Amino acid sequence: MRGTVYGVIKDPLGALVANAKVELLNNKHVVVAETIAGPDGSFRLSVPTSGRYGLRSSATTFAPTLTPSLFLSAKESTKFDITLSTPTLTQQVTVLATGTPTPLAQIAAPITVLTSSQFPHANDIQEPLRYVPGAQVTQTGQAGGTTGLSLRGGATNTSKVLIDGVPVNDIGGATEFANIATTGIGRLEVLRAPNSALYGSDALAGVVQLTSKRGTTPLPQLDYSAEGGNFSSYRQEAALSGAAHALDYFADFGRQDTHNSIPGNAFHNATFAGNAGYQLNATTDVRFTYRHLAASGGKPNAYLLYGIADAAGSKEQDQVVSGVLNQQTTPRWHNLLRYGSLRLNYEYSDYAPTGIPLLNSNGTVKYYLGAPVTIRGANGYSVSGQAIFQRPTTTFPNFSTNHTSRDFVYAQSDFRLDAHTLFLGGFKYEAERGSSASTGSPTGYADRGNYSYVMEVQGDIRNRAYYTVGTGLEKNGVYGFAATPRASLGYYLVRPGGDAFLSGTKLHANFAKGIKEPSLYQQNNSLLALLAASAATSPLITQFNIGTVGPETSRSYDGGLDQEFARGRVRLGLTYFHNEYGNTLEFLSQTALISFGVPAAALPNVSGAYVNSLSYRAQGLETEIEAKLGKHLLARGGYTLLDAKVQNSFASSALKPVFNTAYNFGAIPIGASGPLKNNRPFRRARNSGYFGLQYTQSRFTAALNGTLVGYRDDSDFLSTDPNGKTSLLLPNQNLDGRYQRLEFTGDYHVTHRLTAYAEIQNLLSERYSEAFGYPALPLNFRAGFRVSIGGESWKLK
Repeated sequence: MRGTVYGVIKDPLGALVANAKVELLNNKHVVVAETIAGPDGSFRLSVPTSGRYGLRSSATTFAPTLTPSLFLSAKESTKFDITLSTPTLTQQVTVLATGTPTPLAQIAAPITVLTSSQFPHANDIQEPLRYVPGAQVTQTGQAGGTTGLSLRGGATNTSKVLIDGVPVNDIGGATEFANIATTGIGRLEVLRAPNSALYGSDALAGVVQLTSKRGTTPLPQLDYSAEGGNFSSYRQEAALSGAAHALDYFADFGRQDTHNSIPGNAFHNATFAGNAGYQLNATTDVRFTYRHLAASGGKPNAYLLYGIADAAGSKEQDQVVSGVLNQQTTPRWHNLLRYGSLRLNYEYSDYAPTGIPLLNSNGTVKYYLGAPVTIRGANGYSVSGQAIFQRPTTTFPNFSTNHTSRDFVYAQSDFRLDAHTLFLGGFKYEAERGSSASTGSPTGYADRGNYSYVMEVQGDIRNRAYYTVGTGLEKNGVYGFAATPRASLGYYLVRPGGDAFLSGTKLHANFAKGIKEPSLYQQNNSLLALLAASAATSPLITQFNIGTVGPETSRSYDGGLDQEFARGRVRLGLTYFHNEYGNTLEFLSQTALISFGVPAAALPNVSGAYVNSLSYRAQGLETEIEAKLGKHLLARGGYTLLDAKVQNSFASSALKPVFNTAYNFGAIPIGASGPLKNNRPFRRARNSGYFGLQYTQSRFTAALNGTLVGYRDDSDFLSTDPNGKTSLLLPNQNLDGRYQRLEFTGDYHVTHRLTAYAEIQNLLSERYSEAFGYPALPLNFRAGFRVSIGGESWKLK
């Protein structure tokens, strides 16, 4: 039997393209075979010898499309369908929304795809996340400071984050974006809607997928870069990659160090990423990925509130492992088996008491105070004094640790009934184990076994209407059973392409429910756990019918319009979204528990517990635009209007607001540790946006990017001063100021192998805080070079 490669040629909407030219290229850019697709878009080419090839296809009104390098056997037949390119970006393919490779043009869900070429000089993945519609990134300070992502008003622990298909969230949804370097990352995808139907717990507000780079060149390629900048910053990275016969491989190591601009705030990150794939035969391939990071840094605390840096620091070592087996059992039937493993190890240390001692009359230390400061909010209010920095009752050195282990197996089978309908089913078993401990406190431990089932149907109607309908069935080790339905629909009033000024008019709508499991700390401090910990109180569980903490839930709707202008050179998107977040866990004091309905008799020696009592709404309008302004200039931008409001809360801050009577705003109620009812959730701006301009020549590229963030509600969390009063609290509304974060990047190709580049961040050297009291870096710059050795490309020049 002689080897062949066969398939069909489609446009981005899935319609078959007749009479397209198809060429088979070997690694030296030579056409070894060619053919013309038939009236049904089908083609077949003979493979002369086993090796790596590229397929190039072209047709009238479409741009020439070149596939990635493929291993083709001279003894077997390989099926490979080709989606042609258009002047727009609609030929990009994603699996994030549907679970199967689908062109973006056929997806109704709100999804953004960025490749590494769009963030070539970013050190941390949180940098390109700032240029995603509906996304707000909040970093507590500077490089290494705790960083969270909010999608469409969701909390920072409500988005599922995947690296090569492996969830990297801690138990309960938290993800530390400050430690995720761009090392080895080739692709970033963001789904701005719940998708617990496919991804289970923690996909409450959206999903972020990071995909590792792959080797593509027949000769091994070595890439090395080195850079330095102000604040004693430097970074080095080295990558080795290639593709030989049926094997492709990629390995990358990067190390970043900086002192930042605040005392005691040095940060270090070392990350290794590896990716290897092997084509077992024409229908079966395996892939293995590995990622390890070691990060450490100082934790100076809210420097603007205390004027003194804390003598504290943190260390983290994480490991992500993935193994995937893909098999195209028949031309219509595909199967996938994935194993994933996550290890998170975090340690926080406060080495010694810091601050100015305030003595009792007997000479003992009453408090350690911060320096005298004046604290000003963007809302025009200010306070002056010394905050309590630390208490002498704390044991020093003080340590806390958190360890998380997750292992899972996921099996998926999808069957294409016909050219327009596909069925998908999946099963996942996940084992989660975690422990947390701190000085003077007992170790908390959890062991959960979670089961997930996925059922989905997707397809199109005459290559014009596209739908996905499915549900997830989750059986969690803590809260039990939950169902998470999801549906999306897109319809093209006008197909993309052609010479018309207006084209690609697409209507889209989505509905989904999401769930999130409790964190380890929330589980161990739930009312059930606190009562069960004592033999004296455990009988009260049955007496008062006290159950486990339940899942946090979301219900999301969105709908909008995508429109192309100027023959596809301009694309505009407009989307309205409405999200309801309910059953959210919050800590209730004993008094609040009683007002929530827990009998007082069930609360002996219980100061408080976590209960599913918080709910809030987040709705708004999301716009985005992309435009090709000529041959060399590309522009993109977006704006989000967010109307978020706390609808219900039984936390102490909500039930008993504080009044700072020491100042002229004493009549304004303040939420000391959380937002008040009917107010905005903390650190979520009503107005936010981004823009980017990129100019590209043959040897030179320059880009100006910016994120624009409006006022946000927040608290300074200084609930008491040395006299036991609340004189240092500021009103919540608009406490965080608006800011403009501009950055400039540029690179110059000195030779084919050598590139020089530079980046300037916070171009205006603006003083701002993304979290109140934690100053962001002023103007900072980096400059360096990148050199490539080997790696003769198979791609056609």
